[in-house]
Order: sequence, then structure tokens, then C-alpha cells
Amino acid sequence: MVSTYLDYNATAPLRPEAKQAMIVVMGAPGNPSSVHEYGQMARAHVEEARRNVAALVGALPENIIFTSGGTEANHQALNAFSDRVIITTPVEHMAVLAAAPDALLIDVDDNGIIDLDHLENLLRTYRGGALVSVMAANNETGVIQPLDAVVRLAREYDALVHSDAVQHFGKGFAGLRSSGVDMLTVSAHKIGGPTGVGALVIRDGLSVPPVLIGGGQESRRRGGTENLSGIVGFGAAAAAVQAAGDGWLTQLQTWHQNLEDYLLAKSDAVIFGRQVERLANTSAIAMPGRMAETQVMRFDLAGVAVSAGAACSSGKVAASHVLEAMKAGDLAHQTIRVSSGWASTEEDFNRFAEIWLQVYKNQV
Repeated sequence: MVSTYLDYNATAPLRPEAKQAMIVVMGAPGNPSSVHEYGQMARAHVEEARRNVAALVGALPENIIFTSGGTEANHQALNAFSDRVIITTPVEHMAVLAAAPDALLIDVDDNGIIDLDHLENLLRTYRGGALVSVMAANNETGVIQPLDAVVRLAREYDALVHSDAVQHFGKGFAGLRSSGVDMLTVSAHKIGGPTGVGALVIRDGLSVPPVLIGGGQESRRRGGTENLSGIVGFGAAAAAVQAAGDGWLTQLQTWHQNLEDYLLAKSDAVIFGRQVERLANTSAIAMPGRMAETQVMRFDLAGVAVSAGAACSSGKVAASHVLEAMKAGDLAHQTIRVSSGWASTEEDFNRFAEIWLQVYKNQV
């Protein structure tokens, strides 16, 4: 029985505000496209959620396209401009890499941060015909990319910019307008909303053709009946994050820092991205000589939920492509991710540290 949950970057526990909002709309037969009273009530709920998500992501409500999640939003962004060469990074989530298998890859350093000179060379080669996709923050290491510099270069060479902000969204991310990107991907279940709903956010004035066609939903930008309960839960979670302010992120950052300091003092642990800007809630910790798969299983048996890499590989644990791109060597097979969130406690970190040392000393 899991008693300590530290896998928020895979999915966060459902916030009570989201659960309650979803329950309210589950009973009535509301299709937001219907013109009768039930349909218009459902439409009102969707538009309220759209306003809440827009407020958190720093965009106009009309520029929120609700999708089935981050994967679909990434797919739409990367396949909507077939006349452009896609430039991305080797440390992206597989939802980006799989959506653009022929993309040109920007070099990254040992922290996974992109080489801006290499990006500029690529943009110069494809001036006026590129779409750059660079994640806001890495899902495995928490390392934050220099999006402001990416946007400046893209503007100089007439390129569009998309960012997978799924992990950074709701964790101090500046927002669509502040970042200057053209398209942004976000997802509900990383902030305490339900699974199966996300959004592609576009800058004002940008036209993005649909990938899913059929009906006229989402202003004809994404066909298919809207996931009413999911969207409502997403909106409620977004409102809860905004109401909470930033104090909880400061607390998480302190707990992660204390944990990392403790493990480094007690062992030969390696912390990835420790010297650069990272998300407050993420630690990628290598235990030299112990395979990540073994670590995850031992933690699970001890009632602690963590992960190795992204949680999108059919339950399999493999070497992290992110860490391999960072030239981590054998440590790419020996690293687990500790990620916290809105319901985490200091006791969670204390319990993790206790079990980590037991695993390290082969006591469990």
C-alpha cells in the first residue's frame, strides 16, 4: 500500500475542488453544442473553465483549444504547419519526438540546456520556414530552458515557436503572453485536474488548423464533443492553483534542496541539473551501481511511489533518453525521479530519504 506519493510529474492527485466541480456536471445530459437549456448550461461550464485556464496560462480565453491531453496538443501544434521544418531538442517528451520524427535536433549540454548557437545556425539555414519546439521545463530533471532567448532568435529568423509547458504550467511559468511563444501545450492532470484533458494555447492572431476534423467544436479548431466533466475539472484545478499563490512552491523547493543536501552528504548520489535553474518540485537522483528499475520496485515495496524517466512507456523502465542526450553514461540507467506537488508533506521527503539510504545500503 503506497503511503508516500512522490510522482507528481507523472500525475498529481485530483484536487478536491476539481472532483467537486466534476461531480456537479456529471448528472445532467449536457452537450455544449446543443441549443436547448441543458446544452447551454454545459456550454456555460465549459466557457468558465476556459476563462480559468486562460487566467493561469496568461492567454485570452478564445485562444484556448481544449484537447484530450498534452500529447494531442503537441501533435496538433507540430502537424498544423506542414510547410515548415521542425526544430526541436533530444530531451523533449516523447509526445513531441514521436509527433515530429524527422525533426532537426538542437544540441544540448550536460544539463540538458539547448545550445543557442546551434539553434541560430539551424534557424539561419531555414530562415522563414521553421517551427521551433522547445519544452519549458524538462519532465525528468526539472531543468528550465531559456525560452526567452529561443523566442528572440525565432523572431529574428521569422520562425514560429511552440513549447511543451506541461510540467512548468502551474509551477511559476510566466505564461503564453509573457514568454512570447506562438503555441503552448498544457495538461490538467499535472496540476491536480483529471486525466484525459489538456489544451493547446495559441497567441492572438495565429490560425491553427484542426488535426481532428468532423464537428465545429472549439471554434472549428478541434472536432469532437467536448469532454465536459474533464474540462470543468481542469478549470477548477487551474482556479485552485491560481488562488494558492506561490508559497507552496517555495516550500517544495526547500524540501527538495534539503533532501538533495542530505543524500549528497550521506552517499555518492548524483543530482542532475543541480547547478542550473530547475522546477521547484523535481529532483533527478542517480544511485550509482543500482539500476533504476530495481530502485523503483524497492521503493514501491516500501510504500513509496517514485518513477524512472517519463511515465509513458507502458509501465516499462528503460534508460532515459533525456539523460542519454545529456551524456550521463551508465547513470542514465540508474536515475529515479522524485517529484512533489500540492498535497506533499515534509514527512514524505523524510520517508523517501530513509528508504533511499536503505536501498543504497542494500537493507531493503
